[in-house]
Amino acid sequence: MDLNRLGDNLNQLLKLENEPVAIKWSVNEPQNIQKEEGKSRFCGKLEKAMKGEIFYSTLEEEECMGGARYSGLKNMSEYPANVQSGAFMVPRGLYKDIPAVQRSRKNETYIEPGIFSAITFAPLNKAEFEPDVIFILCNAKQGMELLHANAYDSGSHGLGADAAPICSSMAASPYMSGKVTYGFGDVAARQNMNINPGEIMVSIPGSELSRIVSNLSQMRTKVLFKEE
Repeated sequence: MDLNRLGDNLNQLLKLENEPVAIKWSVNEPQNIQKEEGKSRFCGKLEKAMKGEIFYSTLEEEECMGGARYSGLKNMSEYPANVQSGAFMVPRGLYKDIPAVQRSRKNETYIEPGIFSAITFAPLNKAEFEPDVIFILCNAKQGMELLHANAYDSGSHGLGADAAPICSSMAASPYMSGKVTYGFGDVAARQNMNINPGEIMVSIPGSELSRIVSNLSQMRTKVLFKEE
């Protein structure tokens, strides 16, 4: 089954309102995909892809310091001291003090800098590349069914993410762990993407997509998951 068909089936099985986003990291800039015009935040790039855009982005197009750091496009040591310490987050209300920021960062996932130069984004049902991660914005019931589909044949449990930036929790984390990850997103991303209060997020490693879509299809024939 091809990737675009998988995307269509995922939409139909879950009745998704938002198009899943395929994300791929590349050592070199892609030759057959258009480069993003202008700058945007990592979360903004996800929103663009949900709305149908296909593009790749480099450090030059990344507007957010966190987006560049967590996605592996920039080393934390290259930032000014107030960013490295996290001091700039305190007056914004994200943390009470610098120690809290530092403790939080110990538990946040990022992709090692200096490896990749570009990240490609596309709607899953239009992607012409094998994605590393698929990002899904959905309601709680749809998210629950994705987690059941992950466990259906494996018994595996997804990773729960808290309020870490989504470039870390919903992109770098599933990339590095290879596990389905779910969460609520961070306050900045939810505001920037204009996410509805009831929507949650689930990210699937690309290698798990076919299995999960197949499981969802099988589950639809079972008592608890039959559509009414």
